Amino acid sequence: MKVLGINALFHDPAAALVVDGRTVAAAEEERFSRRKHGHRPVPFAAWELPELAARWCLESAGLDITDVDAVAYSYDPDLARPADELGLDDPWDHLRQTYARRAPGFLATALPGLDPAAVRFVPHHVAHAASAGLASPHHDAADVLVLDGRGEAASHLAGRYEQGRLEVLRTQELPHSLGLLYENVTEHLGFLRSSDEFKVMALASYGRPRFLDELRRAVYTTGDGGFHTDPIDLAALVKPRGAEAEWTADHADLAASVQHRLEEVLLELVGWLHERTGGRVLTLAGGVALNCVANTRLLDSGPYDDVWVQPAAGDAGTALGGALHVARAEGDLTAAMPGADLGRGWSEAELEAWLTTARVPFERPDDVAETVAECLAGDGVVAWFQGRSEYGPRALGRRSLLAHPGHERNLERLNDVKGREQFRPVAPMVLAERAARIFSRGPLPSPYMLFVHDVDPAWRDRIPAVVHVDGTARVQTVDGDADPLLHRMIEGFERRTGLPVVVNTSLNTAGRPMVDDPRDALECFGSAPVDLLAIGPFVVRRPKGV
Repeated sequence: MKVLGINALFHDPAAALVVDGRTVAAAEEERFSRRKHGHRPVPFAAWELPELAARWCLESAGLDITDVDAVAYSYDPDLARPADELGLDDPWDHLRQTYARRAPGFLATALPGLDPAAVRFVPHHVAHAASAGLASPHHDAADVLVLDGRGEAASHLAGRYEQGRLEVLRTQELPHSLGLLYENVTEHLGFLRSSDEFKVMALASYGRPRFLDELRRAVYTTGDGGFHTDPIDLAALVKPRGAEAEWTADHADLAASVQHRLEEVLLELVGWLHERTGGRVLTLAGGVALNCVANTRLLDSGPYDDVWVQPAAGDAGTALGGALHVARAEGDLTAAMPGADLGRGWSEAELEAWLTTARVPFERPDDVAETVAECLAGDGVVAWFQGRSEYGPRALGRRSLLAHPGHERNLERLNDVKGREQFRPVAPMVLAERAARIFSRGPLPSPYMLFVHDVDPAWRDRIPAVVHVDGTARVQTVDGDADPLLHRMIEGFERRTGLPVVVNTSLNTAGRPMVDDPRDALECFGSAPVDLLAIGPFVVRRPKGV
């Protein structure tokens, strides 16, 4: 069965293709449209059909829309209720519901040849759950927890997958929402809600949770698998920060407080779930699951032996989850996703044609991995564009900016290159076989950069650029079988420096989506102080003095 998955309602519009139960392709519309998270002016902030991503998914598999058996749309308007009934202040919600109900017609217009009757509405949190439970390596038996801002009328789902069937054990009705709470704090701290929540997580490490008592009174579990998030006057705790204003200790303390309370509540929720299932493995999805600090706390202090997080845990992942859910419901045996590299890629001939058309000097070294290792060892910054792009918000060695971790100034340097706040950390990529010598507490291997790890004190001075202020790092392990080119490059760097680690951050500049195609890569390289672009087997060097 061929199922096209679509997310196109709140934010992060995306498409995914599942053929005979196997994930073939998945991509976010922002990589094509260059509108980050699909954001547009209100009221059309996210009502963007991922038509470019959908067409690419089909083309990559050699299919036409008429070949598709079903289209899974990751929202069911029949489950929705008016925002005012749910206690939400959302003046555009009625238009959102109208848009969702008319989605089959809109999709048929965007993808000529589609029969609107082929569109299946999948409940939003069921799609999230499937993106975790059915896409994980533990898809035959796993508990699942979904937490985000909101779905049709809820913000949470707790359940269990057995042989591909989901048993829902608990949902939490709106307006109570841990995701919306975190969004409110994000906005109060001067960041963009539904986009910059990771900045709050990073800022939390600079503060003390001195508002924890106030948050504990307002945010608490109810003993039955649910929770309450009562209204909080954030301005009574901390003066709101303007978007251009400097952050203060008060702002960091508020970030620390909400982060700490989030972790406490999550531990109570997974404790309740585990008591009912006795499961060994927990899978996570929903925007809250992108909080790597909380994920590590769940693994470290929670009752599960293993925690697996969907790499596209935000709403983009519901495109894949919806498709997997429909495929399974129709009788296909679904398989774990093969990795996060599910987006676009180019052949050597195509890349060479791009470079020739752009009229930039380029060369094809004997081994691009060794050339990059040499540049990094000499403290160069490298734009790394290799293979198929990542599905989800993390750069995982396909569309990355790389640097030497042994120079502390490279944190500031890369944040300047990207035009972002200096309190934000950059991440280490490490050879999987060396990781346990350097990093502890978080899970190893950790291929998707969705947990934080403690950096061994003996290594903190050796790789200072990737050590956050609290002594942790958001690690990505690199396996030689899964990614031989990247692994070989880090090996080359280790031979030259003694360090089996390189700095990795996403290949983009502030406010722009991650680089996805060769044109994006050349534009980013041309506009940012990057020394070398490694694009397929080719390299482009920054002219000296430029």
